[in-house]
This record gives sequence, C-alpha cells and structure tokens, in this order.
Amino acid sequence: MDKASCKVLAVSQVVETETPVSGRTMEDAAMTPQTKKVRVVVADDHPLYREGVVRALSGNGQFEIVAEAEDGRTALAEIEHHVPDVALLDFKLPGLDGLAITRAVVRDGLRTRVLLISAFTESGIVYKALEAGAAGFIAKEARQLEIVDAVAACARGDNVLPPDLASGLISEIRLRASNDRPVLTKRESEILKLIASGKSLPDIAAELYLGVTTVKTHVQHLYEKLGVSDRAAAVAEAMRRGLLE
Repeated sequence: MDKASCKVLAVSQVVETETPVSGRTMEDAAMTPQTKKVRVVVADDHPLYREGVVRALSGNGQFEIVAEAEDGRTALAEIEHHVPDVALLDFKLPGLDGLAITRAVVRDGLRTRVLLISAFTESGIVYKALEAGAAGFIAKEARQLEIVDAVAACARGDNVLPPDLASGLISEIRLRASNDRPVLTKRESEILKLIASGKSLPDIAAELYLGVTTVKTHVQHLYEKLGVSDRAAAVAEAMRRGLLE
C-alpha cells in the first residue's frame, strides 16, 4: 500500500485521504463521482512549474483549466472574468501577490476558493494567508499528486493545510493570542532598527563589529519570528507590531 496520500486540515480537524492502492496514477488522483468539472485558474510566474501543475490537473478528468497567468494582475482579471471554483496561486506573484488577490476575491464576494502555494512556509505567512481568506496553503515542494488532491479538497469546501504546516500555525496562533509582539533578543532588536534605517548587511556587520555571516543568522531568526521572508516585509511587520517605536 502506498502511504503517501495527501493530508488536509479541514475546519478543526485534520482529514486524511484514503490510503491509495498500489499503482495509483495521476489520472486516478482525487477523482469523485461528479459530472461537472472543477474549473481552475492557475497562476505562477515560473513557466516550467506552472506548466507542470497544469499538466497534472489537466490529466485528471475532474478538472478544467479555464485560464493561466504569470503575474498577479492578470490572475485577478482571469478570476474576475471566469469566477472559477478554485484559484491556485503562487504566494509571491509579481504585480499583485497571492495575499492581495485573496483579499480582493473575498472583498468582491466571489465564490472562488483560493489555494496559495509557496516556497516560503513560515508560520506567520501561513497565518496571514488564512486570515485573509485563503481556503488553503501548501508548499511548492509538494508532489503533484498532493497538489491535485489539495485542489480537489478546496473544491469540496475543505480548508487545506498539510500537517507539517498546521503545527507551525498552531504555535503562531498561540503566540499571537498571548502577545502580538514577538520576543526579540537585544541583538535582533539592534539589527532590526539598522535594517529599518536602510543599512546593508555589511554595514550592519561593521557597525556592530560582527561577521556578515553572523548578521545573516540573526536576520534569519528575526524573519522567522516576524513570519516574513525579506527585509521590506520585516520592516513593515515590525512597524505593525510596534517594534520600531
């Protein structure tokens, strides 16, 4: 028996799909006894990755790809035009990111359910995605079969979140419930203020008499605590949480 079935977090419980029989093919994945196909918009700025996902979904008799997009504005326009059942969007789309598109879909009351996919899976990012109204969040490293199952789950009305991301999300929720201000070390606070002032990592290293590699390590810890993946997002999140006052 192949134990590699996709797991999803549906509302307040983790729902595990049936263990597939040996020899399960992509065409068999996530099939349900329905006549109407699930209409999907796929958006990713990496052509090869997008084409792979589209092939995986198209090869399954359950889905119809109604549009593809390589940037956020095009993706939103296609969603507004087609109003698909599911929009599978890269979190870091150029123009408008997946978070902004999710908020627009919710704001406009579209019935489309948004499934975000990203190489960045920090708990803070996942939290923001679900808070914005996304139906699910999966990692880009997920296998094609898992992506197919996740899209099918979203179409059924489930909220999709693999268990490895769910554990981090639970910790993030508890952290935010107890205190919206993450506990930073003195060094992390110093580096955060220098980042906000526009200094580069070599400049920060020189000012604090540290090696650049050491500064990079502190910055990575800082990003993890803020739930971000770049310096602009770190400054914005720090300002929101009152860490630069």
